[in-house]
Amino acid sequence: MRRIFLLLLMPILIFPQVYILEVKGTIDMGLAYFFERQIPALNEAGGDAIILDMDTFGGRVDAATMMKNALLNSKIETYAFVNTKAISAGSLITLACDTIIMRSGATMGATTVVDGQSQKAGEKAQSYMREEMASTAESKGRNPDIAMAMVDESLDIDTLVTAEGDTIFLDDIEGAHGGKLLTLRTSTAMKYGMADYQMDSMGEVLDHFGFSDSEIVYVVPTWSEAIVRFLTDPIVSSLLMTLGFLGLIFEIQSPGWGIPGTVGLLALFLFFSTSFIANLASMMELLFLIGGIVLLGIEAFVIPGFGVVGILGIIVMIYAMFTMLLPMAPTSGDINAALWGLVIAIIGGLFGLGLMIKRMLKTKAWQRISLQEAESRADGYSGSLGLEEMVGKSGVAVTSLRPAGTALIEGQRVDVVTPGTFIDKDAEITIIRIDGNRVVVDKKV
Repeated sequence: MRRIFLLLLMPILIFPQVYILEVKGTIDMGLAYFFERQIPALNEAGGDAIILDMDTFGGRVDAATMMKNALLNSKIETYAFVNTKAISAGSLITLACDTIIMRSGATMGATTVVDGQSQKAGEKAQSYMREEMASTAESKGRNPDIAMAMVDESLDIDTLVTAEGDTIFLDDIEGAHGGKLLTLRTSTAMKYGMADYQMDSMGEVLDHFGFSDSEIVYVVPTWSEAIVRFLTDPIVSSLLMTLGFLGLIFEIQSPGWGIPGTVGLLALFLFFSTSFIANLASMMELLFLIGGIVLLGIEAFVIPGFGVVGILGIIVMIYAMFTMLLPMAPTSGDINAALWGLVIAIIGGLFGLGLMIKRMLKTKAWQRISLQEAESRADGYSGSLGLEEMVGKSGVAVTSLRPAGTALIEGQRVDVVTPGTFIDKDAEITIIRIDGNRVVVDKKV
């Protein structure tokens, strides 16, 4: 009797669940990472439907491909509600859903692959995207020719043979003819089987498919995923890279290691770590980054001054950034875009450094901590140790000079530095010049 009671009570206790995921704004790797994690988790949890709220101009092709694969592998029924637009990469994600609903006045299509300068990518990239669109549409019983025409304006599909064998003339679709890229509005998308329903709100969608009484779960990124997506946004990541360059460039101008270099490395750390989490950076690129940081650390704390090792560290880090800016299957346009991104970051760093110095010198805070009057030699000021008369005199190295150390000159211990050569302890040395507070010595000939 208890078992029968529980069976009767079960439908009351278990509410069917409908999951709603938003695909709005730029399609980036942060969103792709979110989909790759969430779709399998939702399938494991169980539910009646996954509904995508689509409103996007597109984004990265590799990110859209990852999201498409996650949707195709879903065992839960998937719905795409095109709430205004599903353009470019958004079309691929929409076609991966079992049911497509479009709002009145919505559009879908224009899926040509472009590079960072919004120029059409090469044939290799277009061929890949054509087949992606065609195979995805075909897997859901939609016409692959129409899907390919969204990618390639050279295709001419002025006639369409339906599943029933009827021939339809596509006179009302401008992009169905060669030379025009295909974009479908709601009415034509429904007419030719690329969309299933026209509805004007999410509430109408839920009512029509009987989901009104279901538990509606809005699946949103966690705070960590939201941070990753924010930091991997193209604008924010460019700012982080520029700030990183600015800090390193400023650090080069001063000996040792200070705040600018620390801020620069922190910006680059955020740039790389969030990119690594979102699968934008590989382990190899991360190793290059760590190698660059190690080289900079050696230059700052082991080798005095700034030379070959520090420059090599910056070059290694720049290479890691460059490779990270490239998608999985880079075209010549992608490579050019990555190069331009680096150039803009470097120029932005230099420009920002100049502005920062210019503005900082005018602030009241800077005037309080800095000396406003010049200390000239005419006023009796001198920046030297008063050892100019000792140029040409000889002494003995008290410590090894590599290249800095201490020497004994006429009974006086003096901190000295060599021009770059290493001098052993107890070797005879000669003062060759005085540069301000620097006493430069060399081996006695």
